[in-house]
Amino acid sequence: MSVAVLSGCAILSGCAAQKLADDASAGISHYTAMATQVETPTVPAPIDESLAHMPGPADVRNAGPVEYWDMSLLEAVEYAMSHARVLQDLGGTLLRAPETVPTTYWVAVQESDPQYGTEAALSAFDAQLSTSLFFQKNDQEFNNRLVGVNGFFAQQYDTLEAQISKRAVTGDQFSVRHAVDYNQDNNLANQFTGGAYDTLLEAQVRHPFLQGSGVEFNRIAGPGARPGVYNGVLIARLKTDVSLTEFQIGLRDFVSNLENAYWDLYFAYRDLDAKIKARDEALETWRNINALHQANRRGGETDKEAQAREQYFQFEEEVQNALVGRELEGTRTNNGSTSGTFRGLPGVHTAERKLRLLMGLPPTDGRLIRPSDEPPICYVTFDWPELSTQALCNREELRRQRWVVKARELEMIASNNFLRPNLDFVGRYGVRGFGHDLLNTARAPGDPFDNAYRSLVNGDFPEWQLGLEFSMPIGFRQAHAGVRNAELRLAQSRAVLREQELQVLNNLTGAVDQVGRAFLVLQTSINRTIAARDQLKALRAAYEADKAELFVVLDAHRRYTEALSNYFQARVDYALAVRNVQFEKGSLLEYCDIALAEGPWPAKAYKDAAQRERLRGRARRTDFVLRKPPIVSQGTAPQQTMQPAPGPNDIPPGDSAAKPVEPTSPPTPPLLPMDRLPADPQAHRLPASDPWTNGVNAQRWAETQPVSWQSPLENPVAVPPTTQPATFNGAAGIVPHSPFVR
Repeated sequence: MSVAVLSGCAILSGCAAQKLADDASAGISHYTAMATQVETPTVPAPIDESLAHMPGPADVRNAGPVEYWDMSLLEAVEYAMSHARVLQDLGGTLLRAPETVPTTYWVAVQESDPQYGTEAALSAFDAQLSTSLFFQKNDQEFNNRLVGVNGFFAQQYDTLEAQISKRAVTGDQFSVRHAVDYNQDNNLANQFTGGAYDTLLEAQVRHPFLQGSGVEFNRIAGPGARPGVYNGVLIARLKTDVSLTEFQIGLRDFVSNLENAYWDLYFAYRDLDAKIKARDEALETWRNINALHQANRRGGETDKEAQAREQYFQFEEEVQNALVGRELEGTRTNNGSTSGTFRGLPGVHTAERKLRLLMGLPPTDGRLIRPSDEPPICYVTFDWPELSTQALCNREELRRQRWVVKARELEMIASNNFLRPNLDFVGRYGVRGFGHDLLNTARAPGDPFDNAYRSLVNGDFPEWQLGLEFSMPIGFRQAHAGVRNAELRLAQSRAVLREQELQVLNNLTGAVDQVGRAFLVLQTSINRTIAARDQLKALRAAYEADKAELFVVLDAHRRYTEALSNYFQARVDYALAVRNVQFEKGSLLEYCDIALAEGPWPAKAYKDAAQRERLRGRARRTDFVLRKPPIVSQGTAPQQTMQPAPGPNDIPPGDSAAKPVEPTSPPTPPLLPMDRLPADPQAHRLPASDPWTNGVNAQRWAETQPVSWQSPLENPVAVPPTTQPATFNGAAGIVPHSPFVR
């Protein structure tokens, strides 16, 4: 019976506990749900309100009239340079790894880094002001009747300290300190029963003779450096130079991708134009054979009608793909080659969106961008010795690695300093003051201690200290490890630089080789297109004379369309091959009339520079430079000179009375209106530049244009395999580039 009662009580208690747990769980279920939810930051979304009202893409099934925006490559580059703040790429890096994408703020972020920037390194030499004020109350019983009153000690002790310290670039430390102490206790032997003031004014200097001495070391490593940790002014400046070179690399890749997207769009238009022409001709052929088929006449057999119909739908499918395109990897940097290998993917809408993305335009605004430039067709020759020399001197990656090598050389110099022991000279001089009052204006005659500051000024209690401090680790294990590490890092950076130079020359050799290949392929594609055209004409005449089969004519039509598309692909391939040579030799930005320059200095910097220039010729009484600082840079990078616009507070050197100049900037092109984008397959044709693409419309278009490009296909004569190399401005090797002809 007792067992049953105990079991029943246990069950009831368990049920009660489970109910309490369920009630508690139900009470916190709301908080549990809220705590496990994914939260949204308070940043407004979207940050640009106009993007929320952007029109959507057009429905290609309901095509309407299309408004075109004819744009040259130079205009595309100028627009992108005016609006781009983030240097986009076509590989999705912006969404995948946004912190690695170059922006116009990149160099400024590195320069203003509070840990490793130039200003952070200079701040180590700033004067430091420190002060402290403390009030203290002490009550204590001592086992000594001479302390206080019968062993009970009571004290009020107040201290005030202020100090200014400064570290010099030579490694010296200077400090000036002032202290005031107020002490009031119950000692029976006190001279003043109401408390007394003690003042101190002292100056101290510490000069290192061995480790940590010299301008060179402190500019490289900075104060408080350790083996392997160097963050001096020179190292910080080199980091800024590296970030500036990396920004230039990002800008170069951005311009290269922009040109890649431009010529991709050009090919997409030309490819679409050729396929539309082939589709229209296939439709006309099908209609003629279908009419014979309906009349049960010879030549309209069922198999021939099906062949013609299949031909039409094949070209219709190709037109649809050439109009919209598929999202595949197009031409971009590091895509087969460092500057980008032409892919020749169809799709006007896809290629146009990529170009808009790089230019900083919305995906749709009611107009379609249409290239107005034509790829070059003349042969370009290069002077290889000059070309290779320019590549080894101007390539951005090599200049970045040279900055790294220079930093490693400076670190090597700084690491040897830690092999020296610490030997510092310490000098201190001070004056003390003592008095009943801190500053008593009612001076008591004959009492030298009524005023603590009067006693301090009189210099009655001077004190000084001179000495040497020496310390060193036995064996210098960490210092030797730091030197060895610096040697290895320097050797590693030099080895990397050598291999980079080899790779640059390898890529440059391939780029020059591709120019010759692309031009030969261009000539061959012209001859192939002419042959395919002649074959198509002959087979059509034979078919009309009942001497050829229909499938032979249809196959010839396919080959002609393919040859025409390959011809335009070869033209773009040759244009990019010429561009790639400029990319590989490090002159793409100059080739596109783009120059980089650092911002102007503040007005005070010009005044300080002028003052130091005046003092340069004067004899110095004391020279603390134990060793001449090394030369870090050898001048500006070879590029087009661009005079930056003066800032509002900038004063030119030598003209201290000049008035501030208002900043000027080029006008920003207005953003395009965002209207609905129609899509008409027939309206996407480029303005015809030869009768091979748009037939009879070519002459009508050419009559309305101030300048027209003469296509080699207008002359039905095969191009010879060799042509005379073209020269520009009287010098071979200067590439004629249509939007940047100088």
